[in-house]
Amino acid sequence: MKLVKDFNAYQILDMSEGMKLESWNGHELLRPDPQIIWNHKEHEEYWSKVDAIYNRSNKGGGSWNIKNHKLPNVWQIHYRDLTFNIKLMGFKHTGLFPEQAYNWNMIRDKIKKSNRQLKVLNLFAYTGAASVAALAAGAEVVHVDSSRGMVDWAKENVASSNLQDRPIRFLVDDCLKFVNREIRRGNKYDIILMDPPSFGRGSNGEVWDIEKDLYPLVEACMEILSDDPVLFLINSYTTGLSKTVLENILELTINKKHKGYIVSDEIGLPMKNSNIILPCGIFARWEKDKYEEDI
Repeated sequence: MKLVKDFNAYQILDMSEGMKLESWNGHELLRPDPQIIWNHKEHEEYWSKVDAIYNRSNKGGGSWNIKNHKLPNVWQIHYRDLTFNIKLMGFKHTGLFPEQAYNWNMIRDKIKKSNRQLKVLNLFAYTGAASVAALAAGAEVVHVDSSRGMVDWAKENVASSNLQDRPIRFLVDDCLKFVNREIRRGNKYDIILMDPPSFGRGSNGEVWDIEKDLYPLVEACMEILSDDPVLFLINSYTTGLSKTVLENILELTINKKHKGYIVSDEIGLPMKNSNIILPCGIFARWEKDKYEEDI
């Protein structure tokens, strides 16, 4: 499992009974997580200081219960030289997945060591943390997501990291339709990143189902990879989807045309002052050269 140990502004303070207690740059949130099936609290003293709790509804979804009314509507959190805007969203999210810092570091490393101007395509790009990381490393980025709200948020993150003058295009679009248009236009990318949801809808109501649609999307992406690609990364939070499945997809597609290395693993976050690790999804990547951290 790959762990993020240097995200100092974010910490898991404790976990118990399906809930994780987190500090986001000093603001403490309590959110549900289905992986937390134990009922032991390591630090009882932390639980009385919560600023906001996300409560699930029996009818689906849920809502935030604000305990500290001084909690701002938006605040910032820093990772190394990157800055992200945090907001409480309707479906328990905050706009950032801290465990992805492992991938941000890997992406930046690949770009910097390429010694050339790389073009990066970020699909299902959400609020743009990976786009920000790629921009910071000197790449040209195309950022695609079906939600205008998320794309606007990504623009805020780029500006907060003082990268607004770097080369980035933001598109509100269905990812597969966009890729097919890029095939027709003859555009190519050296790095392709994707973080597909289990289910979703495109900008015009297109239905996405990862079990049916992921493989055709990766197949289509083969047509827009450059002749000398550097990286193809798939992230997933889909319950029950094995990292081996993602490996197989990359083996049957990208590695058939571009011989390289395929790596997959879980990503996790350590709890403060503890040996407890929270698993936070999986990834698989094709890479031209091995990432030095994994050698």
